[in-house]
Amino acid sequence: MGKIVNRALATAGVVALTVTLAGTASVAGSHHTKVTTPTLTAWASLPAGTFVPGSEPSGSLVTGNLNGFTAPFADQPVQGFSGIADNGDGTFDVLSDNGYGNQANSGDFLLRIQRLAPAFRSNTVDVLGGVNLTDPNGFVPWKLTRSDRVLTGSDFDVESIVKAKDGSYWIGDEFGPYLLHFDRAGRLLAAPAPLDGVVAPETAARTGVPATLGGSKGFEGMAASPDGRYLYPLLEGTVAGDAAGQLRLNEFDLRTRKYTGKRYVYQLDAPSHAIGDAIAVDRNRFLIIERDGGQGATAVHKKIYLATKRSDGTLAKKLVVDLMNIANPRKLGGFGTTFTFPFQTIEDVVILDEKAIAVLNDNNFPFSTGRTAGVADNNEWITIALPESLRPDKRVLR
Repeated sequence: MGKIVNRALATAGVVALTVTLAGTASVAGSHHTKVTTPTLTAWASLPAGTFVPGSEPSGSLVTGNLNGFTAPFADQPVQGFSGIADNGDGTFDVLSDNGYGNQANSGDFLLRIQRLAPAFRSNTVDVLGGVNLTDPNGFVPWKLTRSDRVLTGSDFDVESIVKAKDGSYWIGDEFGPYLLHFDRAGRLLAAPAPLDGVVAPETAARTGVPATLGGSKGFEGMAASPDGRYLYPLLEGTVAGDAAGQLRLNEFDLRTRKYTGKRYVYQLDAPSHAIGDAIAVDRNRFLIIERDGGQGATAVHKKIYLATKRSDGTLAKKLVVDLMNIANPRKLGGFGTTFTFPFQTIEDVVILDEKAIAVLNDNNFPFSTGRTAGVADNNEWITIALPESLRPDKRVLR
């Protein structure tokens, strides 16, 4: 079932590799085993200490408990996946998070899209290369951290990604919050698109416009309509004046490059929760990760909901998977018959087929220690068979 993929990626910063994606091709067929409860079907792990070879040093401003690592790092870490796009060939483009937790300490973290392939037979993840995000044509009107206009974690906090049919990327940012459009080589194609009336503290500090949103609470998730016309970025935090725990899901028209004015409300189970990702199932339904802030023994609420548009502008919620209670009859990964995903931040979900999804954590390198206290978390990649079909629009399956 191994699948050979030869990717000659002729873009800046990309390492072209020929790899055997052992076990990847079997993922899409994992639902053929009938299950009565969400069941773990594959597990792989990318070590926390994985770095982009021959890249620039990073982490010179990082302080605190680094859980066994020493900063600064000689290279850029391959870490903290905050968004995922399926390439349909056994590889996935994942978005590395903005750096080391805040704007002040992430100026030497280069924003990057990584290309990965899970190799489930060996429980590993292959890093195939990637592209750094840049603004060579000066579309960002304010001063960037670097004069060469390579984008860093002090410029934007990139958290969600959609890959368009032409290979370009739409990325959701939390510092604006902004929508950012990049070509396949990672070059910004237009000025950052703001959301009227919603201002994050990072933008407020730069512009003097009062903030209406909490820090790091911008576009955490972003779905694309199956026909490719609309984006649906979902805020992680509640806008000032909205009811506690209500999150705005706005509609953005890619033809006009403007928001349509249509908006839906996602209600968190508790105001202290946050969302980790949002992807489309069809034109009216989304998969949304909702989580608490706990990790390890304090991790309780890590769930994936099916959210459906209603005529009153709200989203109805139905539980799909409790990530703290996944059946594991084969004891995959060396875990017991009940598998848990006890990470602080879980920010990636992708639909593999009608009855199978994949989920990845964001390891907040090197700070999160959800799997083992005092040890920096790896990036884990799991696939889950579902007892019921999601009945997805065929166009969301690559």
